[in-house]
Amino acid sequence: MQTEPIRVLMVIGRMGLGGAEAMIMNLYRSIDRNKIQFDFLVHKNAHGDYEDEILSLGGKIYRIDKYNVKNYFSYVRQLKDHFRAHPEHKIVHCHIGSAAAVCLKTAKKFGAYTIAHSHSTRDTIKDLHSRLWFINSYPTRFVADHFFACSKEAAVDRFGKKVAESDKCDILYNGIDCDRFTFNRKNRDWVRKELALEENFVVGSVGRHTPPKNPIFLLEVFAEIYRQDPNARLLQVGEGEMTEQMKQKCRELNVEKAVIFAGAHIDVEKYYSAMDVFLFPSLWEGLGMVAVEAQTNGLHVVTSDAVPGLADVGAGLFHVMNLKQSAKEWAVTTLSFKNTDRSAEMAEYTRSARYDINDTSKYLGEFYYALMDQNKK
Repeated sequence: MQTEPIRVLMVIGRMGLGGAEAMIMNLYRSIDRNKIQFDFLVHKNAHGDYEDEILSLGGKIYRIDKYNVKNYFSYVRQLKDHFRAHPEHKIVHCHIGSAAAVCLKTAKKFGAYTIAHSHSTRDTIKDLHSRLWFINSYPTRFVADHFFACSKEAAVDRFGKKVAESDKCDILYNGIDCDRFTFNRKNRDWVRKELALEENFVVGSVGRHTPPKNPIFLLEVFAEIYRQDPNARLLQVGEGEMTEQMKQKCRELNVEKAVIFAGAHIDVEKYYSAMDVFLFPSLWEGLGMVAVEAQTNGLHVVTSDAVPGLADVGAGLFHVMNLKQSAKEWAVTTLSFKNTDRSAEMAEYTRSARYDINDTSKYLGEFYYALMDQNKK
C-alpha cells in the first residue's frame, strides 16, 4: 500500500504569471496532494510568483541553468546530478520547448517516464529565433513517452501531425476553478472603485505584453472605441517586454488617460468581474485560456481567428474576428456588446465544455497512477 505521494517533476522556465504556469497551478491546487505531489525544476534563479504557494502546498523547487545550446554539456551534467540525487522523480512532465528533448532524454536514462506538453502554437514567420527553437525542439517528438497539448493545433505545431494523431498524444483541457471565475458583484464594485472606473464602459484584456498577444493592435482597436465613446476605458492586466512600447503607443494615439495598466495579478478573477467586454486579438494561441476564464465570468469575448475554436465554451459569448479586418471594424463589434447583462450561470457552459479543473485533475491523477502501476509490473 502506497504511503508516500507520487512526486511528479514539472520542468518549466519559471513559475511566473503566464498561461502554462496558471494551468499547472490550477492542477496542483485541485489534485489530491496526499497521493500526488508536484516538484518543480525551474530555469531561473529569480523568485517566481507562485513559488511561495508551491512550498505551502508541499512542493519542492529545484533550479537549473537556462539551456542555450552552448552550455549543452554543463546542462546535461546538472540534469544528471538532479536525477541521480532524486530517484523519486519517476515521472517527468516537461512544459518547455527548446530544451525538452535534452531534458527528457536525460531523464529516461535514469528510468523516468517522460511527458512533453505543448501549451501554444508558434508564429508562422520563421525568423532566426523561431528556426533555432524549432531545430532544438524537433527531436522531442522522438524522445518523449507521451504527449499532452492544450489543443489539436498546439499538438500538431509542436509534435507534428503523426504524433498528434497517435494514441501517444492527448488533449489535456486547461481546466479552471469555475466557481473562482464566476462573475462576482463585490469584486466588480471593489476593483472599479479602486481604479476610478465606477461610471465607465470597461474593455478588458489579460495577458503578457508580448508580440503574440498583438498588444499594439489592441490599443489601435481601443483608440477607435474611445473615439466613439469617450467614456470607455481599457483595463489591461499583465506586463511584459512590450509594456513601455505600449505606453508610448498610448501617447501617440492620445488615449494614455483612458488606458489602465494594472500590472500582473494572481487574483485576476477580480479584474474579469470589473470588465464589460473582453478583447483578445492574438496573433497565435495554443488555446487562449484567458478566453475561457472570461466567458466563465460572463464576458463577451471579441477574439481573433488565430485562437482555436476549442476555446469557445458554447455560451454564445465567443465572437471571432479576422485579423485582416480594420481596427474600426473590431471596435464596432466590441461596442455592440456594451450594454449586455452578466449571468453567473455561464460557469455551467464551461463545465460542459470540459474545462472544470476537478475533471482535469482527476483525469491526470489517474494517468499518473496508471504509469506507476505499469512500472511496478
